[in-house]
Amino acid sequence: MFKIPELRRRVLFTLGLLAVYRIGVFCTLPGVDRQAMMKLVATQQNSFLGLFNMFSGGAIENLSIFALGVMPYISASIIFQLLTVVIPTLDRLNKEGEQGRRKINQWTRYATIVLAVVQGYFIVVSLENTNTAGAGQIVHEPGSFGFRFLAVLTLAAGTAFVMWLGEQITERGIGNGMSVIIFAGIIVGLPSALRQMSDALASGQMTLFDVLAIAGIVAAVILFIVFMERAQRRIPIQYAKRLVGNRVAAAQSTHLPLRLNMAGVIPAIFASSILMFPATMASWTDAPWMQAVQGALLPGDWRYNVFFVALIMFFAYFYTAVMFNPVDVAENLKKYGGYIPGIRPGTKTAEYIDHVLSRLTVAGAAYIAAVCILPLFLQSRFSVSFYFGGTSLLIVVSVALDTVQQIESHLISKNYEGFADSQGPRIRNRRPAEESP
Repeated sequence: MFKIPELRRRVLFTLGLLAVYRIGVFCTLPGVDRQAMMKLVATQQNSFLGLFNMFSGGAIENLSIFALGVMPYISASIIFQLLTVVIPTLDRLNKEGEQGRRKINQWTRYATIVLAVVQGYFIVVSLENTNTAGAGQIVHEPGSFGFRFLAVLTLAAGTAFVMWLGEQITERGIGNGMSVIIFAGIIVGLPSALRQMSDALASGQMTLFDVLAIAGIVAAVILFIVFMERAQRRIPIQYAKRLVGNRVAAAQSTHLPLRLNMAGVIPAIFASSILMFPATMASWTDAPWMQAVQGALLPGDWRYNVFFVALIMFFAYFYTAVMFNPVDVAENLKKYGGYIPGIRPGTKTAEYIDHVLSRLTVAGAAYIAAVCILPLFLQSRFSVSFYFGGTSLLIVVSVALDTVQQIESHLISKNYEGFADSQGPRIRNRRPAEESP
């Protein structure tokens, strides 16, 4: 892929921006004790703090200027996608095409900054009230207006910069920028997690059988994710003969591919982001009812599992409905003379596609929920970190597959035969370019 100048530039540009992001992770906020925070995070690896630290690529334990990471942007995106369904004005903007979506994206950026300021302020207040056993106060001058103002301003600016990095990767690099940043944050923590497992094996806390069992489970989950992410339901499409210029075009047969998991990793990321909010709120106050909510939503609790699965199901349906409209697909098929054999064009076609898509979404949401619940089993049985859990593996494998798929598309578009040789492309369920309909 480095033989194609455009693709080489995109890959190097993505790697360069990820390097900038990783440098920023180690730029600590002024007026805080990073060692004290690292000690606190080390004692809460399998809590929400550890999960948040994993998504931010270690920015939390370093009290980095990028400590908020992409979470404010994800929260703002959730809000505006929900409002798009409720508010007719936003729905019209979304249907106007590129110009309308740019307007919505601009409002999402503004909302991201507002959320970053609010979250930054409460994080600073929470840090001021946190003492670490054996390390003392995390903030050097708690209650100082100067520290609060500078810290909140720095966190908001860091979030804006991370958001800009993600957008630049999406436009000029490879893959979805926000997903790639989360992917990078998870990957950089894997060596540390492996070292912890090695130390546990050396100290006798884990046996060789436990290590082999974890490796087998991780390998099986990766294979399962790859299989499910590539799974498709192909609806046959028939095009009748039609007049094109002065000649009659022959009838054609093709198919409409519907992925089993149309929403990708979005339901898992959105559900995790939503469940982090009550835990964050509870850390800002000592109210008994908030502490009770936090206790009910700790990973491993059955109430947490129920809410997590319910949110995954909701966002799987919601995001699929936002991204894929069966009515528009049916209208386009009718316009170009296409139809599904045995189904009348128009409304009946839309209803049929919607019925198939609903059944696929049930299976896809169940698959995501099953994979994301896996960490609870691993943590209770083997006491391993989130890095070997289903949520992190789902994000890593899914983002890797999407990125490789984009690279393959660039290679095929440049008629490069390295990926798409005479035996077909390396990614399953994709036909060679010369066979595409």
